[in-house]
Amino acid sequence: MLRLTVSTEEYLQIGENVKIVFLGGSRNHLRIMVDAPKELNIVRSRVIEKNTSEEEKASLPHYYAVPDLPEKYRKKRIEVNDGARKRAEKAK
Repeated sequence: MLRLTVSTEEYLQIGENVKIVFLGGSRNHLRIMVDAPKELNIVRSRVIEKNTSEEEKASLPHYYAVPDLPEKYRKKRIEVNDGARKRAEKAK
């Protein structure tokens, strides 16, 4: 399993003839474009899950979104106000 962070309009090349382009989106939704030969079947997971039996669903892989890190684990941003810093240095 490969997990990536991508920017808008970046793409993944799979083999010689499949390209997945990331078009952007919002926090919970992502728009992608799949450029692949017509002979290749591309099916959404919800369609597969809707048309399978309960036994087959149990054997399917399940993927979950990773939640954002809690605040205590995030890197703290340090805002630099050059004007205030320079005034403080001059006052010394």
